[in-house]
Amino acid sequence: RRPADTEIDWKAYMQEVEGFANGTRDYTQLKGDTGPLVYPAGFVYIFLGLYHATGRGSDIRLAQYLFAGLYLLNLLLVFRIYCRTNKVPPYVFFFMCCASYRIHSIFVLRLFNDPVAMAILFLAINLFLEERWSWGCLLFSLAVSVKMNILLFAPGLLFLLLQRFGLLGCIPKLCICALLQVVLGLPFLLMNPVGYLTRSFDLGRQFQYKWTVNWRFLPEEVFQNRIFHAALLLAHLAGLGLFALHRWHSSKENILTLLKDPARRKPASPRLTVNNILWQASCVCPLNASAWIVFVLFSSNFLGVCCSRSLHYQFYVWYFHTLPYLLWCTPTTKLAHMPKVLLLGVIELCWNTYPSTVCSSLSLHICHGLILLQLWYGTAATPVSHTPPLTRKPTATSKKAQ
Repeated sequence: RRPADTEIDWKAYMQEVEGFANGTRDYTQLKGDTGPLVYPAGFVYIFLGLYHATGRGSDIRLAQYLFAGLYLLNLLLVFRIYCRTNKVPPYVFFFMCCASYRIHSIFVLRLFNDPVAMAILFLAINLFLEERWSWGCLLFSLAVSVKMNILLFAPGLLFLLLQRFGLLGCIPKLCICALLQVVLGLPFLLMNPVGYLTRSFDLGRQFQYKWTVNWRFLPEEVFQNRIFHAALLLAHLAGLGLFALHRWHSSKENILTLLKDPARRKPASPRLTVNNILWQASCVCPLNASAWIVFVLFSSNFLGVCCSRSLHYQFYVWYFHTLPYLLWCTPTTKLAHMPKVLLLGVIELCWNTYPSTVCSSLSLHICHGLILLQLWYGTAATPVSHTPPLTRKPTATSKKAQ
């Protein structure tokens, strides 16, 4: 039997997109039982398709079958990323597939929009690994249009674009991201632009204390305090700055050199392709190109999760599939495997404690802190060699990267 609260968010989603199906273009007028619509326009179009495919949202079983297919597709995309990086031992994939009741519930039982956004994001990362940067940016922007949590990956993506293309070269990629947002939101922007922007990209929205997973040990008045929110934002920015300066960027040159055209940077280096070693910026262990891209993106997102104003239960999918990589991307001895598996287990236990408790939320922060310490001390920057390790001459930049 389906739990009583399974349909709550699904029904609210259907009510929100039903208004659009009936001709409403004022974003402030789209709402459901759980409140007004607070997601960007991409959410509306995707769930409008589900609305029609499931008989105006009435066939929930069919919707769950569709989300089960999305779950399998998401796993396939994640596995492909991990196979390219060659960092995570195969047995860890068992825990990713079978050991998380909460993830199965988020995908197949509750039908949240978070899995849709993350599946599109992982598809974009696969395109980045293939050096299809323009298509990857398009898919990344599409994922943002489903839910804004994808923006936690944005600092890492911006760093990679600057490193790969320089300032002038990355502007067209950023324009692709911006243009898609305009195109998707155009019907609402023409009707009520202020209403659309304030509703769909509301960064100051307050969260309810009763749903928080990570800050239960704080009094509610502190949880809702704007000074506390500002402190978390400063901590987030400081973390991003430290990782960008000391873990993502290891060149002896100033980080501002990323703004230059890669061909004009000194020391001169060959243009980078996924098939070459990132010897110009080998700043975390001896990572290959794919592992380097994944490290920057996943660590960027993880820093945002650690400093989040509130984590709700469906937000677990924001970083669950990235945790194995974050734990195993650093050098690992045989004796260190078991503590890492244990850490995954404790995090899973914290997310399966409902309602959250002081102990579960504190334990979650401790686990996050341990992962951050491992990323900081386990990925110390190595001296950059000025001689490429490859014996053959590097090939010209792939046309797919343009």
